Amino acid sequence: MILVNTDYISGKELEMLGLVKGSTIQSKHLGKDIAQAFKTMVGGELTAYNEMMNEARAIATKRMVAEAEALNADAIVNIRYASSAVMQGAAEVIAYGTAVKFV
Repeated sequence: MILVNTDYISGKELEMLGLVKGSTIQSKHLGKDIAQAFKTMVGGELTAYNEMMNEARAIATKRMVAEAEALNADAIVNIRYASSAVMQGAAEVIAYGTAVKFV
């Protein structure tokens, strides 16, 4: 499966199959939340939240790819990611794009 954030793939003619998406909501346990709250007082990277968001993007991407595979797609073009806070310490990540088949 080819994944790109452009609306084309060089040298390929594409047949659009439709929108595909994947999402997840992730949070860290209370201990990590408390540790990260103290970290905000002194500044610096919040590594636990960074790891959480990386994991969430990977899960959302995997679910998007699974949806595209169900359509027998060869690639997903114009991939975008969005995130939003659901509550303190929890975030939703959505990955979406257009599933395509090579002509």
